[in-house]
Amino acid sequence: MIKRFLIAIVLLILVGGGLIGFNMFRDKAIQDFFANMKPPAATVSTVVVKPASWTPGIEAIGTVNAVRGVGLAVETAGIVKGILFEANHKVEAGQVLVQLDDAVQRADLDAQKAQAAFDQTALNRAQELQRKGVGSEANLDTAQAAASASAAQVSKLQAVVDQRQLKAPFAGTVGIPRIDPGQYLAPGTTVATLQDLETMRVDFTVPEQQLPLLKIGQTVRLGIGGDDMPFTGSIRGIDPRIDPASRLVSVRAEVANTEGRLSPGQFVQVRVELPEEDGILALPQTALTSSLYGDYVFVVRPAAPDAAKPAEAPAAAQSAPPATGAAEPEKPALVLSQVFVKAGRRNGGQVEILEGVKAGDEVVTAGQNRLFNGMSVAVDNSVDPSKPGTPQQAAAQ
Repeated sequence: MIKRFLIAIVLLILVGGGLIGFNMFRDKAIQDFFANMKPPAATVSTVVVKPASWTPGIEAIGTVNAVRGVGLAVETAGIVKGILFEANHKVEAGQVLVQLDDAVQRADLDAQKAQAAFDQTALNRAQELQRKGVGSEANLDTAQAAASASAAQVSKLQAVVDQRQLKAPFAGTVGIPRIDPGQYLAPGTTVATLQDLETMRVDFTVPEQQLPLLKIGQTVRLGIGGDDMPFTGSIRGIDPRIDPASRLVSVRAEVANTEGRLSPGQFVQVRVELPEEDGILALPQTALTSSLYGDYVFVVRPAAPDAAKPAEAPAAAQSAPPATGAAEPEKPALVLSQVFVKAGRRNGGQVEILEGVKAGDEVVTAGQNRLFNGMSVAVDNSVDPSKPGTPQQAAAQ
């Protein structure tokens, strides 16, 4: 009985020891496997840092308005007799746009013209009698006064008739009519808008610290959205007073609008271009990553010699002659180094780097969210991950 009990204990110890030993061996094998296993090199796209020309600028938000734009309104009350324009048509200066009913005024004008003609005839008769020596000076003076008064009254009534017509004060594009034929209009009623769209002005504000950088005639670039700024103009006015509430300075620029792509009241992005600078280190903005600890980039550098050195090959392999058609020598291994930088100005998808990198450094331009410090990488600049990979995507950009 005791002998069986001892045998059972020994077997239990052997089984337990075997399980413990197997688990220890397995854990050690797993640790050795992961310790010796290196993750595959990630393929990245890079750019080499080198000094380049830089055009700094002042960024702002502006509002577009026509250089000449008014709301057309009637001067006098009346019934609309005719609307002589259509929406979005170009009109010439002095063109009649709206005609009010002027029958009464024209009748008064015709009557006064008849009276003026009669008074002029009387004046001519008095002058003829004066030349013959049979007329008096008093009669001549009375006839001259009557003729002058009649001519003045004709001019007055002609002005009243002209007020019954709304004319374009300048050439431009007329807007949607806001009235209908037969409608009664009170003085000052707005009929439509008239905008000269050939030249536009852009009003924007800049901080007072940037006021010394501005001057009349500076080039201004405008864009409706994004980094594309196809419109070019120049500064025409700088307000000499700084707004004490906002500490901003009002600036006005003018830009040609020959294609009519800009509309009054439109929002635009404005960039005032400053003198060009040379020797600036700049990187694509996609290369810069921001974090709570600061901005950083990944720099591609050769791996340390010990890390890149391959394992010792067998003696037989070392002494064997090289085979014909052998592959080219392997390129040196590359690893990433996380470098914190100091970013400066930004322009057109580029960011100025003030500190952290130097000319000649190779910096990763995209895909930083899957990279880490010390990671092995392979450089392939034939495909830029930051750009669309299909022709359809490229066309959409």
